[in-house]
Amino acid sequence: MAQTTVGVIGLGYVGLPLAVAFAEAGDRVVAVDTDPQKVSDVLEGKSYIEDVPSERLRASLHSIKATRRYADLAQAEAVLICVPTPLTGNREPDLGPLNASARALADVLQPGQLVVLESTTYPGTTRERLVPILELSGLRVGEELNVAFSPERVDPGNTKFTLRNTPKVVGGMTDRCAGRAEQLYSHVCDTVVRVSTPEAAEMTKLLENIFRSVNIALVNELAMLADRMGLDVWEVIAAAATKPYGFMRFEPGPGMGGHCLPVDPFYLTWRAREFHMSTEFIELAGKINQQMPLYCVERIERALNDATKPVKGSRILVLGASYKGGVGDTRESPALRIMEVLAERGGIVSYHDPYVPDLPHLGLESVPLDGALVAEADAVVLVTAHPGVDYTAVVARSALFVDLRGVTRGASVENLVRL
Repeated sequence: MAQTTVGVIGLGYVGLPLAVAFAEAGDRVVAVDTDPQKVSDVLEGKSYIEDVPSERLRASLHSIKATRRYADLAQAEAVLICVPTPLTGNREPDLGPLNASARALADVLQPGQLVVLESTTYPGTTRERLVPILELSGLRVGEELNVAFSPERVDPGNTKFTLRNTPKVVGGMTDRCAGRAEQLYSHVCDTVVRVSTPEAAEMTKLLENIFRSVNIALVNELAMLADRMGLDVWEVIAAAATKPYGFMRFEPGPGMGGHCLPVDPFYLTWRAREFHMSTEFIELAGKINQQMPLYCVERIERALNDATKPVKGSRILVLGASYKGGVGDTRESPALRIMEVLAERGGIVSYHDPYVPDLPHLGLESVPLDGALVAEADAVVLVTAHPGVDYTAVVARSALFVDLRGVTRGASVENLVRL
């Protein structure tokens, strides 16, 4: 396979793993980020992404050129855009980072290059927003320039499904664009799935995440109902999961976090309004999932009340600050909202998370999970279950243990309360 020079714009959870993967495949990589700290860390071989150990990054550095200069992308045959696509305060798409990167890239584009957008967004973004900016270069897409969309499918901390063995969806502006993208991704992916247009690829990513969002909302709502009915929702889920067809297991929790599930559905609901349609099902799911942290606070309050203690003045130790186990990503983490509300209501909040050493905006640092701190707490609340923790032992040392993740299902002790 011929060596290719691949440009990667954005060295976050999507971009850095891609840069390393292409370098490991024998390609040259030009890695661009506007954050000088990220560029410095990459140059020094210090990884800030759990899925890319520093040893792996250092082994690939001979093929990676990390820089803040977009001009260096002129030498690349393909450029992958992996910048954030967050929401505004009004929960509308914020394409500012994408527009800025596209404008900077347009200044250095060369004839024959391939540009692929990986950032999750609404259907039509590649054609209506990205292409017009890139064509300011004077190059016409489909003639002198190739453009495609290929949604990232990163699942941080997942060692079973990686970039290599997760099928890669690509949709090109033309058949030739799609063919170029398919050829490129075959360097690092075992399977490439071509769809007819960039819009189809954009919608594919949103469907994947909305599917999860809706089903998580459903099981969260059932968890609240089961609580009122005096039923163990974990027992019900386990029983339903024994059906060998027609049922897929989802579990309740304190809410959704990360860079996809809490954000992506709103991209489609916003876009749907331009087509005079209200996506009520999707919006309801988002509403339920957004309310879960507050419901969990109420569950903690009830548990303390049953122990004749108010939230105000109670020492509450929260286990887990990141949005999922095994990673240090706190983006949209429900744990943060839970801690904020507990503190607002007078709780003396501390937290333990080996992946998140501090939370500056809350003025907190992770505390060790030792016996004394656990025993002194009025309530220990499991929000994010990290691997390697003996939660049975923690429950035994706790005056009150509130399990919002169901890791203690099957246990029946007086000091244990589950979601």
